[in-house]
Amino acid sequence: MTDISVGLDPRAPLLHVDDLHVEFRTRDGVAKAVNGASFYLQPGETLAILGESGCGKSVTAQAVMGILDSPPGHVTGGQVLYRGVDLLKLAEKDRRQFRANRIAMIFQDALSALNPVYTVGFQLAELFRKHRGMSRSAAKLKAIELLDQVRIPAAKDRINDYPHQFSGGMRQRVMIAMALALDPEVLIADEPTTALDVTVQAQIMGLLAELQRQRNMGLLLITHDMGVVADVADRISVMYAGKIVEEAPVHDIYARPAHPYTKALLESIPRLDHKGRELNVIRGLPPSLTDIPKGCAFHPRCGYAREICRMDQEPPAYQIAAHRIARCHFIREVLGV
Repeated sequence: MTDISVGLDPRAPLLHVDDLHVEFRTRDGVAKAVNGASFYLQPGETLAILGESGCGKSVTAQAVMGILDSPPGHVTGGQVLYRGVDLLKLAEKDRRQFRANRIAMIFQDALSALNPVYTVGFQLAELFRKHRGMSRSAAKLKAIELLDQVRIPAAKDRINDYPHQFSGGMRQRVMIAMALALDPEVLIADEPTTALDVTVQAQIMGLLAELQRQRNMGLLLITHDMGVVADVADRISVMYAGKIVEEAPVHDIYARPAHPYTKALLESIPRLDHKGRELNVIRGLPPSLTDIPKGCAFHPRCGYAREICRMDQEPPAYQIAAHRIARCHFIREVLGV
């Protein structure tokens, strides 16, 4: 097996996804799930990829991890660079070295991700036996230590329990422990608080933030929850129809969104100071990924849309400020300048 750490460039971004394209070839046609997504992530930074269900967020994460179901999924273009090394060009046996060791993922549904017929202790310890060559006893001690770190009470006793014996929040803590077991530098969290109540959501996000600070990891947060993003993200990439339509520091996005889709998302959030008013909605539905509209994909739902938005040419990524871009012909109008 090749030692790929030799080719890593410490000066390069921790993770750089450049012009990524992913499609699914089905009987109903080709679904273009990701259409030129680009973003980067640095150590200790949290980047949130935000958008409606079906916009390509999770598929992007799966492509980065190299776990797309293929067929029908295929990466058809772009680069996924880890410290300058393009993971898409590596042989599968070399790609495996990055999973868990350097890039790890917390999946959306912990109950489905965990094996129901093995104890959580066995599943955690297996990582250390397979990847670190530890003995069974040493791996078990390490697993108990991890469960303690993610604050599972009585970890020494609960290590022999099965996934169904844990609550939703505790299962998600187990998933976090598994993801962090081999000290990755990049952690991808795909909707880590889905189906959890608000109190548990806050606990899980607080735990992730604390572990990130301790380890100086880059955190890629996949979510549709604007509230979660506001509390933890440093930057936000807003995705629509498989493309990043706006990227900016979190405070800029919330204070002055520059893309109509971002603005519409923010305006659809219920607010205490708008009591009695009708809640704003984004009219229409997200486009079918087998038939994405020409030009700007958001134009059928956009209040700013004009003829130029319907033309074949997509809006380019306009640089608004340092570390801020938006794909819209009418940025000044959206910003109100």
